[in-house]
Amino acid sequence: MTAPVFIFGLVSLLKILERNMKYNPLNEIDLNKENPIILGIETSCDETAAAVICGRKILSDEIASSANIQALYGGVVPEIASRAHTDYVAAVVERAVKNAGITYADIDAVAVTYGAGLLGALLVGVSFAKAFAYALNKPLIAVNHIRGHLAAAYLDSPDLKPPFVTLLASGGHTAVLYAKSEAEFEILGATLDDAAGEAFDKVARVLGLQYPGGPNIERCALDGTANVPMPKMLKGGGGYNFSYSGLKTAVINYCHTKEQKNETYSKADVAASFQCAAVDVLVEKTIAAAKEKGVNCITVGGGVAANTYLRQALQAACKKENFRLVLPEKRYCTDNAAMIASEGAVQYRLGNFADMSLNAKASIPLAATLETVQSRRANAAKGG
Repeated sequence: MTAPVFIFGLVSLLKILERNMKYNPLNEIDLNKENPIILGIETSCDETAAAVICGRKILSDEIASSANIQALYGGVVPEIASRAHTDYVAAVVERAVKNAGITYADIDAVAVTYGAGLLGALLVGVSFAKAFAYALNKPLIAVNHIRGHLAAAYLDSPDLKPPFVTLLASGGHTAVLYAKSEAEFEILGATLDDAAGEAFDKVARVLGLQYPGGPNIERCALDGTANVPMPKMLKGGGGYNFSYSGLKTAVINYCHTKEQKNETYSKADVAASFQCAAVDVLVEKTIAAAKEKGVNCITVGGGVAANTYLRQALQAACKKENFRLVLPEKRYCTDNAAMIASEGAVQYRLGNFADMSLNAKASIPLAATLETVQSRRANAAKGG
């Protein structure tokens, strides 16, 4: 079945479902259930993922990736990613449920990434999750992909409780956050332009390294020395904000100048120098934020958190300051469905559910959350 036919079929089905009032799973929800079983579905980029968690314990975690195909084009091609999702999603979900050792009836809710990400890719996951939840009469939970990265920490350390400071470093966002509760966080600082992961990918292209850029920059840097001068980010101020455009431009200018003069240079040294400049400031500002907020716990989320240099630098800095560091396994820093299920569990306990009108969004604010279904109904009753 081709991607357009698959999407058309799901959209047509969901149009029918929206008009069918029999879908009403909220009457049977136990919000006080200690360890709800949540199915998470993630299709925001080039990985089709499904996972099942019980409370904060991962029962299964399945991923099918089109990254090898994307590498041929030097980056993610949205149409290729979307078509791959249509091929993989049903089988990946089925595998996740089977390997979790549960039945479909055991699932308490279905959590799905609705944004941010590639719109076509998101639509596959959202459409599938809506149809799946409707067929089982299970609650549907809309998950902000970035909040999913933050919630991965709860799977790594089930005893984790706010308040704490979180470093978010991914391909789309870079920020230092203060978690007041599971659902509330304050943005202390964020990137003013490129995100850290985006800068890694762009510098990798300049150095002729394959996609994905982050892991290949890290591998290249292992053979180099950080001896190439790099600009200091937001020199003289900036608070907890970041700016990677100047650092990226410095690498481009350095390489192009050397090439125009027919001078040789070490790609490994450039990679190592860039990596140090990009990462050291993340550690520095995260530690400073924890001190200012008076917390002794730091968590980390996002794909850049899989970088070994960053992980080692954070571990050393937290050890020096006697801070607790919650650092998820590398596989749970990159895109995965377990983190989506984890955030789904947070929203489940808060009673934040979506209905069949849920749609995908390519871009959403960092702190965006959906209204609860109950709130929507209350507003509708009041004429709001």
